[in-house]
Amino acid sequence: MIKCEDLSKQFDSFKAVDGITLDIQPGEVLALLGQNGAGKTTTVRMLTSILAPSRGWAQVAGYDTVKYPARVRASVGVLTESHGLYGRMTGYEYLDFFGQVYNLDKPTRERRSKELLEYFGLAQAGLRRSGEYSKGMRQKLALARALIHEPPVLLLDEPTSAMDPESAQLVRQEIARLRSSNRTIVICTHNLAEAEMLADKIAIIYHGRVLLTGTLTDLRARLLGAPEYEIHLADSHALHNKAILGLQLPAGVTILEAWPNGFRYRVENPTQANPPILQQLFSLQVPVVSVQEVPRTLEMIYLKAMVQAAEGLL
Repeated sequence: MIKCEDLSKQFDSFKAVDGITLDIQPGEVLALLGQNGAGKTTTVRMLTSILAPSRGWAQVAGYDTVKYPARVRASVGVLTESHGLYGRMTGYEYLDFFGQVYNLDKPTRERRSKELLEYFGLAQAGLRRSGEYSKGMRQKLALARALIHEPPVLLLDEPTSAMDPESAQLVRQEIARLRSSNRTIVICTHNLAEAEMLADKIAIIYHGRVLLTGTLTDLRARLLGAPEYEIHLADSHALHNKAILGLQLPAGVTILEAWPNGFRYRVENPTQANPPILQQLFSLQVPVVSVQEVPRTLEMIYLKAMVQAAEGLL
């Protein structure tokens, strides 16, 4: 649905985007992560045919972004950081206007406007001028505008910015629903927990180039290494010593830290190694309170990628 090869953009002596290559399939959600100024917005502008690349090429929904800009724009719904709402228009007028821009007939415009305003809880507010809306309401109206023509590709820049928790959850649910209907979605966000929740793939951009791309599992393995587990025991130092000293560790297991009622270890193959560890603890009559994998979040991955990039390791 989105494919680009060596996509680059240079403004005079400044290289904003440097050789980005991506391949995003129908139904996938890609989270595009990076610092402010890393090149995310410029990349999105090239993918929507607003900017022409200085080098390389991109296709969106099967259309070359340079040869067929009108078809690309008709295939894409965009939520930008600056919404560009027309404050003197009501919510209904605003969606109707953009429905006309996308050549929707009047019955379709009316139906889609009503559906979207009701879905986002703006049915009553749709009769008021958007200049009177709160920031969160403006965000929801801008997202409704991006969806008015039911595009196969969505490019969303900070989609839940300034929203209250309930509205943000509604938008995340909508993104998940749209993914199931074979739309391709690109989310540019600084909300790493949200990206971790929604994205099938992650791409991390640094100074205009892609540092890493892949699934969360791929990136965990590459940057954080083997998974770690913690076993919590009954609160007894004697039991703890008996557990640690009596264990015959399977291959690929390393004890990292121990405390009076538990220990942490790294394991290359949890499926094979964890059961015998637990069996040994039970045979030693050591009561196990819990076994859990140590969380390895997208935030940890992102921060480590930034450090390695700054050190020239990526």
